[in-house]
Amino acid sequence: MILIGAGIAWAGSQGGSSVLGVPVFALAVGLAFAIQWLAFIPAYVFQTERFFDIVGSLTYVSLTLMALILTAAPDPRSIVLTTLVLIWAVRLGAFLSTRIHKVGKDERFDEIKPSPLRFFTAWTLQGLWVSVTLGAALAAITSTGPAGFGVPGVVGLAAWVLGFGVEVAADAQKARFRENPENEGRFIRSGLWAWSRHPNYFGEIVLWIGIALIALPALQGWQMATLVSPVFVALLLTRVSGVPKLEKKADEKWGGLTDYEDYKEQTPLLIPLPPPNASG
Repeated sequence: MILIGAGIAWAGSQGGSSVLGVPVFALAVGLAFAIQWLAFIPAYVFQTERFFDIVGSLTYVSLTLMALILTAAPDPRSIVLTTLVLIWAVRLGAFLSTRIHKVGKDERFDEIKPSPLRFFTAWTLQGLWVSVTLGAALAAITSTGPAGFGVPGVVGLAAWVLGFGVEVAADAQKARFRENPENEGRFIRSGLWAWSRHPNYFGEIVLWIGIALIALPALQGWQMATLVSPVFVALLLTRVSGVPKLEKKADEKWGGLTDYEDYKEQTPLLIPLPPPNASG
């Protein structure tokens, strides 16, 4: 993970601003890992993951603002990118913090918290997650390349608005569903969740595609490698930490029930499509 982070730091720094000879992009990546490692210490001592997500969100905020402030002459695209990242990070951080406060814990960490190495690895992975996911935005903000917003920027802004809107709506719908005592032990299949089994993840992937498109006109040379950002997000959510774990958990809880099996058969895994009875 550290080697991948170092590679991203080198690639994103090419053609970017520097402070005292140190590329701002590389400084941001180093800070992303440093914040997680510092947060790991009290988290392990007190055996808690309750501030894991909020630390991740604050890292996005800190790195983006630092990049904008340390860039000599930020252009309108840099300001737009900073604004979009801040809106996303603050909203998600507040949502996840509220959720874990209500639930009391994140069961993903139950088995790994007692192990210092495994728990430290989780925090390190978050440092990599932030660095790679934010890579295209950071590269564009710190870039000394062309300043034009361009058609990709306009398309990217539209994609971000769509993705952010879907993610916020899906999270809100699921939160309201869970708050209703009548839904205890049931799975959600209304609203956007009738169109996709994981609409919030679809929105997350689309908004980062939008960020990459907005950043694209400013990137040059090896900075193009940071466009892996939305691909990384998509792979992590659909192959590693998101969809697979939630699908397994749902299958263990509702597998074999007719309603659930019908829902799985009729509803796309990720990309929203109208439910069979939508025309009626």
